[in-house]
Amino acid sequence: MEVILPQEVFLTRGWGQHREKLVSFELALREAGISPFNLVRVSSIFPPHCRVISRASGLKKLRAGQIVFVVMSENSTDEACRLISSAIGLAIPQDPEQYGYLAEHEGFGETEREAQLEAEELAAEMLATKLGQNYFPQNFKRGKANYYHLNDQLTVRTRSLSQIATGKKGLWTTTVAAAVFVT
Repeated sequence: MEVILPQEVFLTRGWGQHREKLVSFELALREAGISPFNLVRVSSIFPPHCRVISRASGLKKLRAGQIVFVVMSENSTDEACRLISSAIGLAIPQDPEQYGYLAEHEGFGETEREAQLEAEELAAEMLATKLGQNYFPQNFKRGKANYYHLNDQLTVRTRSLSQIATGKKGLWTTTVAAAVFVT
């Protein structure tokens, strides 16, 4: 049996509005650029040696109809003026032989940045505890340029992307944020 181990991943996002929930989801996938693929949701492991690439580069490597593995955050509302968010966070260990984590976050009333930080911190917390570090929020310091300092010797590189949108009366609003694996 062939082992499928993605070598690359890209982050993408989108949103859509329509009177039907399913169509609003389709429109969000279209804006994210991933609607022509058969998406298979997977759990939140970032493979060892996987490289983060740009959305444009990743989309060029995929073909319509292809089965594509994703970690995806999705949120929907049919409430007028309801602010929703979807975010995907990524925590990459220092050692490329180790696996990292992706985290999905869905929220209400958050800015894009708040949703991004929540997703990053979730991913970094999962990685920290996997590496044997106790998680205490007061000791979990966000550094510059998307790094979390877990202790004096251990720093985790993070990245995230989020999408927010506001509900409109009579319409479904859907947001998506996804990490798309390229095999």
